[in-house]
Amino acid sequence: MPGMVVFGRRWGIASDDLVFPGSFEMFVRAIWWIGTMILFTYHKGNLDCNGGGVLHTYLVGLLVVLALIILSLCATVYVSAQGTITNPGPRRSIPALIYLRAILYLPELVWACLGAMWVSENSKGCDPATVGAVITAVIASWIILLFTGLGVVFVFDPLGDPRRQPSTMEPLGVRDQQSNEGTQFLSTARSLAVKVWESRLRLLCCCLPQDESHRAAFSSIAQLVGGFFSDTDLVPSDIAAGLALLHQEQDKMEQSRDPDIVVDHSPSSPIGEDLETELEKAAHCMQFAAAAYGWPLYIYSNPLTGPCKLSGDCCRSRAVEYDIVGGDHLGCHFSSILQSTGLQYRDFIYVSFHNQIFEIPFYVALDHKREAVLVAVRGTLSLKDVLTDLSAECENLPIEGVLGACYAHKGMCQAAGYIYKKLVNDGILNQAFSIAPEYKLVITGHSLGAGTASLLAILLRNSFPTLQCYSFSPPGGLLSKALADYSKDFVVSVVLGKDLVPRLSLPNMQDLKRKILKIVSNCNKPKYRILLQGCWYEVFGGDPDDFPTEMDNRREEELSQPLLGEESLMIHHSSSYQSLASDESPAHTATHLPLFLPGRILHITEDGPSRRSCFSQVRYHADWSHEMSFRSILISPRMLSDHMPDAMLRALNSLTRDRPFSLCPSSLNNTNQNTV
Repeated sequence: MPGMVVFGRRWGIASDDLVFPGSFEMFVRAIWWIGTMILFTYHKGNLDCNGGGVLHTYLVGLLVVLALIILSLCATVYVSAQGTITNPGPRRSIPALIYLRAILYLPELVWACLGAMWVSENSKGCDPATVGAVITAVIASWIILLFTGLGVVFVFDPLGDPRRQPSTMEPLGVRDQQSNEGTQFLSTARSLAVKVWESRLRLLCCCLPQDESHRAAFSSIAQLVGGFFSDTDLVPSDIAAGLALLHQEQDKMEQSRDPDIVVDHSPSSPIGEDLETELEKAAHCMQFAAAAYGWPLYIYSNPLTGPCKLSGDCCRSRAVEYDIVGGDHLGCHFSSILQSTGLQYRDFIYVSFHNQIFEIPFYVALDHKREAVLVAVRGTLSLKDVLTDLSAECENLPIEGVLGACYAHKGMCQAAGYIYKKLVNDGILNQAFSIAPEYKLVITGHSLGAGTASLLAILLRNSFPTLQCYSFSPPGGLLSKALADYSKDFVVSVVLGKDLVPRLSLPNMQDLKRKILKIVSNCNKPKYRILLQGCWYEVFGGDPDDFPTEMDNRREEELSQPLLGEESLMIHHSSSYQSLASDESPAHTATHLPLFLPGRILHITEDGPSRRSCFSQVRYHADWSHEMSFRSILISPRMLSDHMPDAMLRALNSLTRDRPFSLCPSSLNNTNQNTV
């Protein structure tokens, strides 16, 4: 930070990103130079074969070129390691070193061609070992040139406008007053960013049909992502360093916090009847929510026995005793659902594996154990589901009897509307309740399925006043405050540990971006040290106090100010960056409508230390939590693994059966009760 400017444009890397790639290339080049020197010394007086003169010239030239490249790499690595993330002053000479390195590619290319010509035309009669060594050198040259070209393509920034950006030399107050030029520039930058991201999405999703619904989704997602990143001058490595620092900062704050009274909420402890009952119901419903993922999750959770069990059921012809729609030609999805839930064929009313954007798979079954008509909605399992997830704009969802603004996540709102029409208009629920009229309606799902299930429950609430919904790991940016409060009577959200998704919302992402900008601006360490120490901390742990994240010997009031000493090197000034001094600044005003988790929130956490060996036993405890506890993103190695459906099922089974589970995958699901 800022992005490096060479060849008249900004690139997607910073001047302090060359330490690791430069060191690796220098190591390879040094070994290469030593090997070439040994070859030249050994054959110095024995180059009398055909083409020996050309070989001598090639080896001498290669030694010189490699020596020059190694020297340039040494200088590049040394200079790139200077300064801090927001203080690129000591790295002013990096562009000149880049130009020098680019010039050295020309003789390297010439020598690679010379070596290839010698091998193909003049190597006859020479020592086979010598010929093999030259061939290796030539291949290495072309490989390095190829990877260099790929690296250039990878770090190319389509938004790196070579035109002169607005001046950053004026004081902040003066710059803020120049609203017309600044606003026009920011609008142009965002418009360009939206076009670039839309092109990226189309390229990424080239296998999908380019119909009107997909184009609308691409445009919506591009506006969201392009607007989020357009006002910062961060490069990917800056974000990685900021996340590493923020993780240590959060751990440090958590360790310094006064310890709360820990209550063991295992079933053997005197917990409230309501919590114990909800845990039992949640554990039961989670089996159906996990089963909706079909055979991929079943095989993942049962890698040894799963394929054998499914192979006997897949492709077997059966009488059609259930209504099944699309996407399961071999029957493996449905077979895995049968294995996971323990239900019979006759218990299923409707099963749909049809999957399009805003149209996700679900099934309807009769749960005789709980006397319920159960609707289970699948979570994210395809690229189309990802597009539904990323369509995170707000959409109005007026509900009769709910006071206040009613809006929700657009993609999941559309998905819930699709399932609602199927259930009501196609008479699926009428068919189910005609078979079991005394049963109650229960809706469940995980992740994307959880958000969709919650919205579906809200849509069906007036028609089915006794319905219940169990939402596992739902997205944080789902419901407006009015709808979230309305859903507390019939929706229970279950969140495991530091799961990222229930904390994922546009306001939370804006808050995370602000924290990253603030923490990297107040760090006095070079980026390579931050990344090395961050990797060590993530893998091996340690005391976060060993990795300071603030400038040494700075006064407390100074820590809220960004480091602007090298402001003139910023390519375009970030409104987020310049407003770090105050959380009340206009840049921190909420630009997105606040969205909340649905219903009452049941939070499951691990007892004991967060880091443990693979073979140690895990105990969980659960308690009711408040929605405001999920208004910030927590950085942790478990933030993704805690979102997995098998992890949620394992934790719920542990709580309801009062026995610990091992974290090792090999020990999971050893019994039929634990299978997904």
